Amino acid sequence: MAPYESDDSTDATADGPPSARRKAARYAVPVAVVGVAAATIGLVPALADSGDPDLPKISAQQLIEKIAQSDVQRLSGTVKISTDLGLPDLGGLENSLVSGAGKGGGGSSADPTSKLTELASGTHTLRVAADGQDRQKVSLIESAAEYSLIHNGKDVWGYDSKSDEVYHGTAPQDGAKGEHQLPATPKDFAEEALKSADDTTSVTVDGTAQVAGRDAYKLVIKPKHASGTTVGAISIAVDSKTGLPLKFTLTPASGGAAVVDAGFTRISFAAPAASTFDFTPPKGAKVTDEKDAGVPAGGQGRVPGAPHRDGAAHQGLGEKDTKVLGKGWNSIAVLDSGTKGGIPSSTGKGGGLDGFLGSLGDQVSGKFGKGTVFSTRLVNALITDDGKVYVGAVTKEALVKAADTGR
Repeated sequence: MAPYESDDSTDATADGPPSARRKAARYAVPVAVVGVAAATIGLVPALADSGDPDLPKISAQQLIEKIAQSDVQRLSGTVKISTDLGLPDLGGLENSLVSGAGKGGGGSSADPTSKLTELASGTHTLRVAADGQDRQKVSLIESAAEYSLIHNGKDVWGYDSKSDEVYHGTAPQDGAKGEHQLPATPKDFAEEALKSADDTTSVTVDGTAQVAGRDAYKLVIKPKHASGTTVGAISIAVDSKTGLPLKFTLTPASGGAAVVDAGFTRISFAAPAASTFDFTPPKGAKVTDEKDAGVPAGGQGRVPGAPHRDGAAHQGLGEKDTKVLGKGWNSIAVLDSGTKGGIPSSTGKGGGLDGFLGSLGDQVSGKFGKGTVFSTRLVNALITDDGKVYVGAVTKEALVKAADTGR
């Protein structure tokens, strides 16, 4: 089936549903490249599809509404996620840095914070299950080990079979998504993408596909004007019957493979067995409670510096501390890290970790002074010597221009 024509497109203006009218999500930014990479996890994914089912024609506006009205409460299945941010090989250092920062003085390898960074590169298989708002389970299948995150009523449990450690947290009681939640399904990613749609965005229906044996429509979201942004296009495969996103693909403006691919390889809408969500810490396992780790209930689960769900930055930086330059896909978040001197280069006076991190970035200069740009295939960050941080899904040149002009 050929792609649908332009009369099926929408610019996601004020006539669209609330999810298509919200402002783009704001970033909070760390001062290390590993944190910048981890912050992209909430943005993107996909998986190879097959088939070309013959489905009734639908407009982009109708498909967006179908997603918004989707109310799938029960499912189980397998999701495959592949991430290619183009990060340098740090030999496992990034996991040590971020998980260590997330643990504080009394952390656990079973804390969801320490597991989030593992999804920042490579290919991973997840088993997922849900039975309403109060019961979900995500299992990350690793080599000869498994990590499970279980939400059952008021309790959230994380269990790392490799270290035999358990993390216990408390789920929010207001029906909101918990901070412990890992992005695990295409729906999680699609919600973030649709929040970013505004009048700088083109949204079209681009034919059909078959994902995990289900007939689906393909919704394509992309910038109207590609200049300055690193985002090429986002494709969401939407189940034709339920409206549930089955696959999410983001390709960079530079071309090549998708930055991240995430999609169901198997899915069932039957209710999972109640025992799926039962968990009792194994005998002898080390158990860490979030209150013992000095973290307020419901406040753990973010990589340090990663986006906060309400748009405020982590580690005490609120909305008022973050300035946003530009609009839509060219938005650049600016904040003051409070660290003067920037990141030392590999040839400068800085040594150890700072010198190593500095060697990973590109040294730049302009009217703003000097700084270091850390790059991935999607998100770039400029850290200036006076402690300012500029970050966005934009090119290095766009960051330097923003630092020079303040716009």
